[in-house]
Formats: sequence, structure tokens, C-alpha cells
Amino acid sequence: MNTPVKITAFAAALAASFGVAYGVGSAVTPITGSAEPAAHAGHGDGGSPGTGGQRAEGGHETPPDGLQISQDGYTLDLKTPQVRAAEATELRFAVRDSAGRQVTAYQRAHGKELHLILASRDLGTYRHLHPTRAADGTWSTKAELPTAGTYRLFADFTPTAKDAENLTLGADLAVSGSYRPAPLPAPSVVAKVDDYAVTLDGRLRAGAESRLSLKVTKSGRPVTDLQPYLGAYGHLVALRSGDLAYLHVHPNGAPGDGKTAPGPEVSFTAMAPSTGSYRLFLDFQHEGKVRTAAFTVNAGRVESDTTGEHRGEGDGASEAPQTHEVHQH
Repeated sequence: MNTPVKITAFAAALAASFGVAYGVGSAVTPITGSAEPAAHAGHGDGGSPGTGGQRAEGGHETPPDGLQISQDGYTLDLKTPQVRAAEATELRFAVRDSAGRQVTAYQRAHGKELHLILASRDLGTYRHLHPTRAADGTWSTKAELPTAGTYRLFADFTPTAKDAENLTLGADLAVSGSYRPAPLPAPSVVAKVDDYAVTLDGRLRAGAESRLSLKVTKSGRPVTDLQPYLGAYGHLVALRSGDLAYLHVHPNGAPGDGKTAPGPEVSFTAMAPSTGSYRLFLDFQHEGKVRTAAFTVNAGRVESDTTGEHRGEGDGASEAPQTHEVHQH
């Protein structure tokens, strides 16, 4: 039932941490107040590291990326915890070390010191931003978020400190205005954005790596001249529905390596931290413009049969492919 709900941003953030995805739709009731960034506890699916910093099912070590505001002595300090919907605003944040100092030195990855991801709790709005850093370590970027609700801000970075590893820290951002709960889009293997269609081949698995191939076409014709974007022909981010556990994977191969073609297919190796529904966001560049194609997929558990080979279970393999219209973000 899609009934208008009146709720404060703080309550929305609290409920979201328990797995309730708040939709962001047509304006119906006000959402006000502020939400303090909060660390999120793990969901029992930690374990050995997987692709992109995720962990396999069954362990109990580190929770999936993006659920914690602090990790390994570093803390995400969100200086703009609340903004208004549909208004251009400046988001400001910093990363602090264990001594409370703002970090001013980072390793570069894909041409940037830090990648910033913004996503609404219903996964209907997504932004991949690249903020600028001031000399004192304060990061800032312009953003205009279309609808109200609770959003999750992810900072993906690697400090230059000795033995430092890549981290993805997350904090909640309250966007005030009017909202209506909305469901997660149905699972789909085709996403459309502008004149482009992107087809997904492969299934996301929980606890095991799998190959995901995305084929890009324009007006029905394969795109064979994708342009490098941040040093790759595509970037893929996966967010788990409910708590927005974060998985950032990079493509297999790179431009100029002598074996990776500029389309129409871009392939990735990924591993989900658990079974469940995920939203995949592919950024690709063509004809000088970056576009985002989005998919909803169900990650299934991988089990071994008597031959020792892996097979998927509960991953929606029997579902008929659906086409999903995606709006450019």
C-alpha cells in the first residue's frame, strides 16, 4: 500500500538501519528535522575479503563496506548533515584520522583521490561525484537531490599512511521536503538511458566471485567506441537493498592494455556480501557524456554439487527478463 507517511528524517534514518527502504516519490507530506550520521552495525555476513572490499557470507570479521562511519582509525565527518530537496547546495565533509586531524593526503585511484557516491534509501536516486579538497582536508561538491528522504553518502578512498587499505565509509544525509514510499524497481536484465540500452549477462553471487558482462548499444547498434572514464570503459557500483551495503568493482581489463576492446561489452568480477536484492549502477562514457544505467538483481547463494562445481540457488534465474526504463541521474 503506497500510503503517504509523515515521518521525521531522523526516524527515517533509524528505520532504514533496520532494513526498511524509504521511497522518494511525488510530494505528499513534509519531512523535516536533521539526522546525525550514524555508524551501522554489521549484519553477520562478514568474513574474508571479497572483490571491492566486500566479505563473503558465513564469517564474522568486518561488515560490508559503507555500513560504518568509522573504520581502521578513520572517521567520516559529514559537515552538511541536512539539505533541502530540489535545491542546489554544497555538500561538505572530511575524513579524520585517529587523532582527530583532517586527512590531507590520499592515494589516487582511477584518477581521483576520493570517489563520492550518493544514493537514496529507496535506490531511486544515485550520484557518482568527485568533490574537490581544500588544503585543510575539507571536501566539497555541488549537488541537487530531487526528492526528500534519507540518503546514504559513501566516501571511497585510500589514505597514504603506511599499510593503509582502501576504505568506504558511510554517513546518512537528511533531505527535507515531501516524500512517498516507493518500491524497489523490479529485477531486470536491460536498462535504457537516452538512446542507449545496456544488457546484463551473468548473475551476482553471494560468497563467490562471478563475472558480470554489460553490453552497450545505441539505437539498436553495438557501441564499439566507448570512451575511457576515470581510466576505464565503465564503473560499476552495487548497493544492497535495505541497508545499502556497498560494493564498488572495477572492470576486467583497461584501455590501452592491448586486449580490452572499447565496447560493446564491459565485464566485471564481483562478489555479493550476502543473498538479497541489489541495485547495480553502471557509469559509462560515449560521445563525450557520462550516463548511468541501473538494474535490480537478486544475489543467490552458491553451493557446490557432488561434482565440486558451483551452482546458484535462489537467484531468480527462472524469472523472465524485463526491460526497465532508467532516467539519467
